[in-house]
Amino acid sequence: MTSKLRLSVLDQSVARAGRPQDESIRQTVALAERCEALGYHRFWLSEHHALPTLVGTAPEVLMAAVAARTSRIRIGSAGVMLPHYSPFKVAEQFRVLDALAPGRIDLGVGRAPGSDQRTAALLNPDLQSANDFPQQVMELQAWVTGEDMPPGHPGHGIRALPVHATAPQLWMLGSSGYGAQLAAHLGLPYAFAHFITDGEGCDAALALYRSAFRPGVIERPMATVCLAALAAETDEEAWHLFKSRERARVDRRTGRFGPLLPPEQAVREYTAMERAEAEQLRRRAIVGSVARVRDQLLALADELKLDEIAIVTWAWDPVAQRRSYELLAEAFALEGA
Repeated sequence: MTSKLRLSVLDQSVARAGRPQDESIRQTVALAERCEALGYHRFWLSEHHALPTLVGTAPEVLMAAVAARTSRIRIGSAGVMLPHYSPFKVAEQFRVLDALAPGRIDLGVGRAPGSDQRTAALLNPDLQSANDFPQQVMELQAWVTGEDMPPGHPGHGIRALPVHATAPQLWMLGSSGYGAQLAAHLGLPYAFAHFITDGEGCDAALALYRSAFRPGVIERPMATVCLAALAAETDEEAWHLFKSRERARVDRRTGRFGPLLPPEQAVREYTAMERAEAEQLRRRAIVGSVARVRDQLLALADELKLDEIAIVTWAWDPVAQRRSYELLAEAFALEGA
């Protein structure tokens, strides 16, 4: 880990009970503006479909809105679920984004559906398309950087426009060894979804990526993790705010999805299995006063040999979410904080 840890943001446009869903989208754009002012390095946006908890369905559209309201921070997808789409069309979208924000665009791609199978079939009836993911990634990389497809390929001689001096930076996203291996094989930057697995498998995936890496798009391994963290003025306040995410995670295990509840409404009687789930979640959670969260982040970055981490923060109150990022920016002495 370098002496100064770089902080980035991943926002999922979480739905909030009692608030309209369109407000969540506007809050995401406002949060991006604030995080740029605070000195965060990247602002990434997720893709989910038909999930009542998360309403960020089109990161490429939100990225354009963020690009129009910012001037420095890198903007990215975390990620585009590539099996749903034509790599050529994704390349066109991100070439346009790079024209709007030259040299600031990250194109994170993943293989997971980001939805249930019925919804995935609506996005792309060919549910076997995920089997072609490595080929899709290679085609996407060629098109976003202006390389020509080889003779015999249907895309030979066709370019993704607009063409200009800069190009999006392709990232591989994942929560298992599959993405780590593919990123290493293609020489791509790699981001592990720590917040999905609560860290399980993270160290192994990063070790696999680094040991198997061969130069390609980049010359040396470049890795980050996207993790959940919530900071407040006190431990007590932070754990109170955390009740909303805890309830959402416990409910998700039993197939119940809905908007994030206010912490005052999030407490309910758990079954024995749910209590065990909640207790494990609390043990692994990076939650508390800003000093406690800072120390946990530094320890994790040191353990995983990271120079950068991307933070996902769920809070029912957008003000509390924003305050968490403000406190961490101050604690890490980010430029602008």
